[in-house]
Amino acid sequence: MTPTPHNSAKLGEIAETVLMAGDPLRVKFMAETYLDNPVLFNQVRGMLGYTGTYRGKRISVMGHGMGGPSIGIYTYELYNFYNVQTIIRVGSAGSIQEDLHVGDLVIATGACTNSNYAAQYELPGTYAPIADFALARRAVEACERMGYRHRVGNVLSSDTFYTENPHNERWQHMGVLAVEMEIAMLYMNAARSGRKALGICTVSDHILTGEATTAEQRQNTFTKMMDVAFAIAD
Repeated sequence: MTPTPHNSAKLGEIAETVLMAGDPLRVKFMAETYLDNPVLFNQVRGMLGYTGTYRGKRISVMGHGMGGPSIGIYTYELYNFYNVQTIIRVGSAGSIQEDLHVGDLVIATGACTNSNYAAQYELPGTYAPIADFALARRAVEACERMGYRHRVGNVLSSDTFYTENPHNERWQHMGVLAVEMEIAMLYMNAARSGRKALGICTVSDHILTGEATTAEQRQNTFTKMMDVAFAIAD
């Protein structure tokens, strides 16, 4: 079933490992900065995707848009229609822990969510989306090797960016590190497809202190998480 309604690539044009970002301009930056001979395979709806090589490894980079439904569509198609085996999300997140600062990396071993995404599976309980352990371990090792400040643990994938009652202090008290919008859905799609996934985020703002970055900084300067993601790509 390729091309799909959202991806103009033909089967074989996308690598088995895909690094994904919500912002298609961040994807363009990754392709131009990290990949040798990047080839554009998709620009449907402006969601750019490229395939090239990194240190001899064939890797693709692609956008996934904002929110659970968007990443749900793109990653489902990659896993189930394009034979992608591994997806690594590189994105931004808002810290809700006092000792997690702007610029720090978060390696998400698990993802809470206030979304109803898991309802489609009709499970007799609450599902806990988790990362691929081997990918997470390699990401930690890469951070330690590169000397990058990082935390490992749980994030919250929220359906809402603007919300009347965020309850951040309740998530904070449960040890959740940061808030973003997509990792839980990525992990669910990976589990259902029998594939691998990991979310690596850069703290772009601190929800408790108000510390923040600009859109341009988020697009062009969050390279540490990219270094880690490319280093661990299969």
